[in-house]
Amino acid sequence: MLWYFAYGSNMQSATLRGRRGVEYARAVPARLLGWRLVVDKPSLIGDGNTFANVVRDPGAAVCGVSFEISEDDMAHIDLTEGVLLGNYERVAVTVEPLANGHAAHPAFTLTSTKQHPETRPSQRYMRLLIEGAIEHGLPLEYIEFLRTIPTVGELEYTQEMHAMVDDFLRRRS
Repeated sequence: MLWYFAYGSNMQSATLRGRRGVEYARAVPARLLGWRLVVDKPSLIGDGNTFANVVRDPGAAVCGVSFEISEDDMAHIDLTEGVLLGNYERVAVTVEPLANGHAAHPAFTLTSTKQHPETRPSQRYMRLLIEGAIEHGLPLEYIEFLRTIPTVGELEYTQEMHAMVDDFLRRRS
């Protein structure tokens, strides 16, 4: 077993379990120090919207959820997030749980050097981040920060494209 730190839509259980097919043993609200959340990573399918990313920033911190998962599940996250195609890179980090009784622990997270700061995430995508943050009890200030990120609408064909990609990458029992 290992820890995976999610800061984007994978914070939401419905996304991680449903769309990704990843079962986790534990979910711990956590903070990643020395990194900053940006939502300017272009879509792998080129739909014009952007997605969450983390970049090194010594004075910053990103809130998210640390999930205890199997190595096979981490490999599946790599597949569905495009790590094998260079969409993201898996990096080792140390996260600090937000709740008492949990110690800082090593984890893996995903980062990318691809950035398009002139584009925006979709309203649908940001709703997933906010729902995941609320679900796992992230600090209210952080949830309010997520709500301030400018968004754009999502075209119908983009929604259909995401559904097709998700269906293709979903694990079959």
